[in-house]
Amino acid sequence: MTDAELLEKFANPETRNYGFNLLVRKYQQKVYWLIRKMVIDHDDADDLTQETFIKVWLALPNFRGDAQVYTWIYRIATNECLNFLNKKKRRFFLPIGDIENELSNKIDEEPGLSGDEIQLKLQKALLTLPDKQRLVFNMKYFEELKYDDIAEITGTSVGALKASYHHAVKKIEDFLAKD
Repeated sequence: MTDAELLEKFANPETRNYGFNLLVRKYQQKVYWLIRKMVIDHDDADDLTQETFIKVWLALPNFRGDAQVYTWIYRIATNECLNFLNKKKRRFFLPIGDIENELSNKIDEEPGLSGDEIQLKLQKALLTLPDKQRLVFNMKYFEELKYDDIAEITGTSVGALKASYHHAVKKIEDFLAKD
Protein backbone atom coordinates (compact mmCIF):
# COMPACT_ATOMS: atom_id res chain seq x y z
CA MET A 1 0.00 0.00 0.00
CA THR A 2 1.35 3.44 -0.88
CA ASP A 3 1.89 6.14 1.70
CA ALA A 4 -0.91 8.18 0.12
CA GLU A 5 -3.33 5.26 0.58
CA LEU A 6 -2.20 4.82 4.19
CA LEU A 7 -2.73 8.51 4.89
CA GLU A 8 -6.14 8.32 3.28
CA LYS A 9 -7.09 5.41 5.57
CA PHE A 10 -5.77 7.33 8.57
CA ALA A 11 -7.77 10.43 7.62
CA ASN A 12 -11.02 8.43 7.65
CA PRO A 13 -12.24 8.02 11.27
CA GLU A 14 -13.66 4.56 10.45
CA THR A 15 -10.32 3.21 9.17
CA ARG A 16 -7.92 5.39 11.23
CA ASN A 17 -6.62 2.59 13.50
CA TYR A 18 -6.25 0.18 10.60
CA GLY A 19 -4.39 2.78 8.52
CA PHE A 20 -2.05 3.58 11.39
CA ASN A 21 -1.36 -0.11 12.06
CA LEU A 22 -0.40 -0.54 8.41
CA LEU A 23 1.86 2.51 8.61
CA VAL A 24 3.57 1.11 11.71
CA ARG A 25 4.05 -2.28 10.02
CA LYS A 26 5.57 -0.60 7.00
CA TYR A 27 8.12 1.50 8.90
CA GLN A 28 8.62 -0.11 12.32
CA GLN A 29 11.63 -2.28 11.42
CA LYS A 30 13.44 0.53 9.61
CA VAL A 31 12.83 2.95 12.48
CA TYR A 32 13.91 0.36 15.05
CA TRP A 33 17.23 -0.30 13.30
CA LEU A 34 17.92 3.39 12.73
CA ILE A 35 17.47 3.93 16.48
CA ARG A 36 19.25 0.71 17.49
CA LYS A 37 22.39 1.73 15.62
CA MET A 38 22.44 4.90 17.69
CA VAL A 39 21.56 3.63 21.17
CA ILE A 40 22.85 0.03 20.83
CA ASP A 41 20.63 -1.37 23.59
CA HIS A 42 17.60 -3.38 22.38
CA ASP A 43 15.29 -2.27 25.20
CA ASP A 44 16.14 1.41 24.69
CA ALA A 45 15.64 1.02 20.94
CA ASP A 46 12.29 -0.68 21.52
CA ASP A 47 11.15 2.10 23.87
CA LEU A 48 12.29 4.85 21.49
CA THR A 49 10.58 3.15 18.55
CA GLN A 50 7.36 3.07 20.54
CA GLU A 51 7.78 6.74 21.54
CA THR A 52 8.41 7.61 17.90
CA PHE A 53 5.16 6.03 16.77
CA ILE A 54 3.21 7.61 19.63
CA LYS A 55 4.46 10.99 18.36
CA VAL A 56 3.62 9.98 14.78
CA TRP A 57 0.06 9.10 15.90
CA LEU A 58 -0.35 12.44 17.65
CA ALA A 59 1.16 14.51 14.82
CA LEU A 60 -0.23 12.63 11.80
CA PRO A 61 -3.51 14.59 11.67
CA ASN A 62 -1.39 17.71 11.08
CA PHE A 63 0.93 16.11 8.49
CA ARG A 64 0.81 18.44 5.50
CA GLY A 65 2.57 16.20 3.01
CA ASP A 66 5.44 18.66 2.46
CA ALA A 67 7.84 15.79 3.11
CA GLN A 68 7.76 12.11 2.27
CA VAL A 69 6.17 10.07 5.04
CA TYR A 70 9.30 8.04 5.75
CA THR A 71 11.55 11.11 5.99
CA TRP A 72 9.03 12.72 8.32
CA ILE A 73 8.94 9.60 10.53
CA TYR A 74 12.76 9.34 10.42
CA ARG A 75 13.01 12.94 11.56
CA ILE A 76 10.82 12.17 14.56
CA ALA A 77 12.90 9.06 15.30
CA THR A 78 16.13 11.01 14.91
CA ASN A 79 14.96 13.68 17.34
CA GLU A 80 13.87 11.01 19.83
CA CYS A 81 17.30 9.38 19.55
CA LEU A 82 19.32 12.55 19.99
CA ASN A 83 17.12 13.70 22.89
CA PHE A 84 17.52 10.31 24.57
CA LEU A 85 21.32 10.36 24.23
CA ASN A 86 21.49 13.94 25.51
CA LYS A 87 19.27 13.11 28.51
CA LYS A 88 21.39 10.07 29.25
CA LYS A 89 24.56 12.17 29.26
CA ARG A 90 22.97 14.80 31.51
CA ARG A 91 21.26 12.31 33.81
CA PHE A 92 24.48 10.52 34.67
CA PHE A 93 26.67 13.61 34.39
CA LEU A 94 28.95 11.55 32.22
CA PRO A 95 31.46 12.93 29.79
CA ILE A 96 30.94 11.70 26.24
CA GLY A 97 33.85 9.26 26.57
CA ASP A 98 32.06 7.41 29.38
CA ILE A 99 28.88 7.08 27.30
CA GLU A 100 31.01 5.72 24.45
CA ASN A 101 32.53 3.15 26.82
CA GLU A 102 29.12 2.17 28.16
CA LEU A 103 27.70 1.68 24.67
CA SER A 104 30.85 -0.08 23.53
CA ASN A 105 30.52 -2.56 26.39
CA LYS A 106 26.90 -3.17 25.36
CA ILE A 107 28.10 -4.10 21.88
CA ASP A 108 30.23 -6.86 23.43
CA GLU A 109 27.40 -8.06 25.71
CA GLU A 110 24.40 -7.71 23.39
CA PRO A 111 23.30 -11.12 22.09
CA GLY A 112 21.17 -9.58 19.32
CA LEU A 113 24.21 -7.96 17.79
CA SER A 114 26.04 -10.61 15.89
CA GLY A 115 28.73 -10.22 13.34
CA ASP A 116 32.29 -10.92 12.71
CA GLU A 117 35.14 -9.06 14.31
CA ILE A 118 35.29 -6.29 11.67
CA GLN A 119 31.58 -5.56 12.14
CA LEU A 120 32.09 -5.21 15.90
CA LYS A 121 35.10 -2.95 15.30
CA LEU A 122 33.01 -0.82 12.95
CA GLN A 123 30.28 -0.49 15.59
CA LYS A 124 32.85 0.56 18.19
CA ALA A 125 34.39 3.03 15.72
CA LEU A 126 30.96 4.55 15.16
CA LEU A 127 30.63 5.18 18.90
CA THR A 128 33.64 7.49 18.75
CA LEU A 129 31.74 9.84 16.42
CA PRO A 130 29.63 12.74 17.68
CA ASP A 131 25.94 11.72 17.77
CA LYS A 132 24.84 13.77 14.76
CA GLN A 133 27.83 12.64 12.68
CA ARG A 134 27.07 9.01 13.60
CA LEU A 135 23.46 9.53 12.61
CA VAL A 136 24.45 10.90 9.19
CA PHE A 137 26.88 8.02 8.67
CA ASN A 138 24.24 5.44 9.63
CA MET A 139 21.64 6.94 7.30
CA LYS A 140 24.03 7.15 4.36
CA TYR A 141 26.02 3.94 4.84
CA PHE A 142 23.52 1.50 6.36
CA GLU A 143 20.17 2.93 5.25
CA GLU A 144 21.56 4.02 1.85
CA LEU A 145 19.50 7.20 1.95
CA LYS A 146 20.18 9.99 -0.52
CA TYR A 147 21.73 13.21 0.80
CA ASP A 148 18.54 15.08 -0.14
CA ASP A 149 16.47 12.76 2.07
CA ILE A 150 18.96 13.01 4.94
CA ALA A 151 18.86 16.80 4.59
CA GLU A 152 15.07 16.70 4.87
CA ILE A 153 15.25 14.44 7.94
CA THR A 154 17.95 16.37 9.78
CA GLY A 155 17.20 19.90 8.57
CA THR A 156 20.83 20.24 7.45
CA SER A 157 22.18 21.35 4.09
CA VAL A 158 23.40 18.72 1.62
CA GLY A 159 26.87 20.31 1.61
CA ALA A 160 27.14 20.08 5.40
CA LEU A 161 25.96 16.46 5.29
CA LYS A 162 28.57 15.53 2.69
CA ALA A 163 31.28 17.13 4.83
CA SER A 164 29.96 15.39 7.95
CA TYR A 165 29.90 12.02 6.19
CA HIS A 166 33.42 12.56 4.85
CA HIS A 167 34.73 13.42 8.34
CA ALA A 168 32.94 10.39 9.81
CA VAL A 169 34.50 8.07 7.23
CA LYS A 170 37.95 9.52 7.93
CA LYS A 171 37.54 9.08 11.71
CA ILE A 172 36.32 5.52 11.26
CA GLU A 173 39.26 4.70 8.97
CA ASP A 174 41.67 6.17 11.54
CA PHE A 175 40.04 4.17 14.36
CA LEU A 176 40.19 0.92 12.39
CA ALA A 177 43.80 1.55 11.37
CA LYS A 178 44.83 1.84 15.04
CA ASP A 179 43.92 -1.77 15.82
